[in-house]
Amino acid sequence: MKMLKGLLFITISVFFLVACSSSNTSETDGTSSAPGNDATEATEALAQEDKIIRIAMSTEVDNLDPYISEAADTESMMDNVFDGLLDTDETGKLIPAIADSFEVSDDGLTYTFQLKEGVLFHDGSELTAEDVIYSYEKLSGLNGGEPLASLFAGIEKIEAPSDYEIVITLSERNSAFLAANIRPILPVGYEEQSTKPIGAGPFKFQEYEVGQQLTLVKNKDYYNEEKVPQIDEVRFIVMPDSEAAILAMQAGEIDIIPGVSAQGLLQLGDTVNTVSGPQNMVQLMALNNEVKPLDDVRVRQAINLAVDKDMIIETVADGMGTKLGSNFSPAMDFYYEPGLEDYYAPNIEEAQALLAEAGYADGFSLELTVPSDYQFHVDTAQVIVEQLSQIGIDVEIKLIEFSTWLETVYQDEQYESTIIAFTGEIDPYEVLVRYVSDYRSNFVNYNNPDYDELIEKAVASTDEEEMAELYKEAQRLLTEEAASVYIMDPDRTIAMRSDLEGLNMYPIQKFNLEDLKIKE
Repeated sequence: MKMLKGLLFITISVFFLVACSSSNTSETDGTSSAPGNDATEATEALAQEDKIIRIAMSTEVDNLDPYISEAADTESMMDNVFDGLLDTDETGKLIPAIADSFEVSDDGLTYTFQLKEGVLFHDGSELTAEDVIYSYEKLSGLNGGEPLASLFAGIEKIEAPSDYEIVITLSERNSAFLAANIRPILPVGYEEQSTKPIGAGPFKFQEYEVGQQLTLVKNKDYYNEEKVPQIDEVRFIVMPDSEAAILAMQAGEIDIIPGVSAQGLLQLGDTVNTVSGPQNMVQLMALNNEVKPLDDVRVRQAINLAVDKDMIIETVADGMGTKLGSNFSPAMDFYYEPGLEDYYAPNIEEAQALLAEAGYADGFSLELTVPSDYQFHVDTAQVIVEQLSQIGIDVEIKLIEFSTWLETVYQDEQYESTIIAFTGEIDPYEVLVRYVSDYRSNFVNYNNPDYDELIEKAVASTDEEEMAELYKEAQRLLTEEAASVYIMDPDRTIAMRSDLEGLNMYPIQKFNLEDLKIKE
């Protein structure tokens, strides 16, 4: 038996997508029992106002239920409401959360978790093994429904020897399963997560105003006493216009802005604190491999040869991005295959020759669907329009809201090409499984039995070196077959009110608001 108490180290690099914050005044009763009390009350009211943080979000909440939501922005906000058995720190290491310790059997099939005692949900009920069974049966489909998460579909059975012990048996070895245990634990039988979510995290849900803001309040009874938030209230304000967010911050109406551009930082000057770093994110021009003419590898290769990634990074990301060649960021260095970023060095003549060979010497028309909520992707699309025109491809940009993108592109696969970014994960399998032929969210429709076999072998491997080589070979296949156009891992700069500190970069999209502090 291998006993891993407290932490399991899975080394990868950092990523984070933080949202912008917002404030409001708190009410006072207006009474005064002694001379000079008005000044005291005013001071106290101001101090209370400082503990209300306003965060500007560029996108709308897609669903408050963590098992239904597909949007990374929503997940990063609601992560503060929910906790899982495990969590991750800013280096990508798995650390205990609701679980106090865990043990993995020698054959890699049995996972035993010891739960912390006294963990309370926001409704005051105690979290026990019964809640874990309820949550994991929903995720795995053992409750009779469809599995809600692919990694949980491999669970054969879940048992609870006591109120604070869970034993999970997998049907086959899966090296990525441990990292999946960061998924939220929900209270048994509660079915109103989409309207009034209840978790065990450091913040409680208070209110959601569609199209306006999501409000969370401090959980004073948070089980991790060292992490009880200093901030009383957080308001995620929907602000799709980045310039409007900058102006709001200058006016003192916003406290944190994520993804600030170089120009935005110039506007803000030295009035803000910043946190910067790579995101472990992959921005790509996804190509639907099932629609003509993108079902022809030569056409996809031609598109790759016509896209100048260096120009996109320089013009769209102000030079703050890492060029990629496959669906993997060097942020996860151990599993990363170097050299693929220059596999398709810009070559217009070669691209034209490939199109002619494929029967498209005169080019063709291509629809590029882009979520209008993300100006970064819109700007990228505009550059690509010009670049592909050089080889006769007439690109028409179709702007849609991200909520519509999730349904039309991500779920229904009704598109030709799109600009989007895959957020970071803490296990390489979760990054590369997106291209396995029968994976439910393989909206690119990449289909290669050799690739499927590589991923299957990697996830079953117990040798880390062998696993890394298999994942690297899978990356090479994606590049050689031009499954899509892999552009960059963009750096992100977070701007914070000058007296705020404590936000960190993570390898997954995450707001660590329980660590946010106001400097004295």
